Amino acid sequence: MCKDSRGMQDAEVALGRNQPLKKEKPKWKSDYPMTDGQLRSKRDEFWDTAPAFEGRKEIWDALKAAAHAFESNDHELAQAIIDGANITLPHGALTECYDELGNRYQLPVYCLAPPINMIEEKGDLETLDIPDPPPNSGHECQLRLRLSTGKDLKLMVRSMDTVYHMKRRLHAVEGVEPGSQRWFFSGRPLADKMKLEELKIPKDYVVQVIVSQPLANPTPVEN
Repeated sequence: MCKDSRGMQDAEVALGRNQPLKKEKPKWKSDYPMTDGQLRSKRDEFWDTAPAFEGRKEIWDALKAAAHAFESNDHELAQAIIDGANITLPHGALTECYDELGNRYQLPVYCLAPPINMIEEKGDLETLDIPDPPPNSGHECQLRLRLSTGKDLKLMVRSMDTVYHMKRRLHAVEGVEPGSQRWFFSGRPLADKMKLEELKIPKDYVVQVIVSQPLANPTPVEN
């Protein structure tokens, strides 16, 4: 009872202390040097899981849109989204927000700005050193993928394929350039040189693929 009372008092104080969104972006340092792909994956994981724990989905959707506008320096749009959803900012920051019912929402700094220790991805330079596997080497198997576009699919691969070669197989099916794909297994980014047989991915495990650009002319599937 006392706990609920304190929570209600905190919410009342917060609701009475609304401030406009400040333009300053939070500065923070990641525990490890982070690539753009890893940052996008971390954000995707947060936005996919946050609404499942507490709060209202429509508020989470509004906060996601406001965070995107904020990072793009469109503060006017971000403020309009916040006002339209009746979101209160006690400190003028998206790191702590309240809806009109007094529910509390907290956005991590990595959803609002990149870390100061971002590193560039080598991208295609790394793939030049990856030799093609011998034709028909290893055994054929089916890999379940979940794209950040929301699409699930099954990709035919071979156990001797590297992640880069599996990216090329996905490109042939979906039209996503290998350089625009980021693969993750149990939250861990997969390097292009890793071979499928080394990853020891359990059967029916879903590999996450973050796509950094819209699908371009996907190959139609023949019936």
